[in-house]
Amino acid sequence: MDFFLCVIGMVMIVEGLPYFVFPDKMKYWIRKVIETQDASLRRFGLVLMIIGLGLVYMGRR
Repeated sequence: MDFFLCVIGMVMIVEGLPYFVFPDKMKYWIRKVIETQDASLRRFGLVLMIIGLGLVYMGRR
């Protein structure tokens, strides 16, 4: 459970960093994401999950 909490904490740090450092650019990218078609977002999310799963698999091996 400790490892899981550390991983969640690191994800939150990495996710929050762009909002802290580049708030104006993040607003621009959020607008772009809103305009993107659902199918494209789903494909992008699937690719990210597969890459993440691969990284977890390699890290735990």
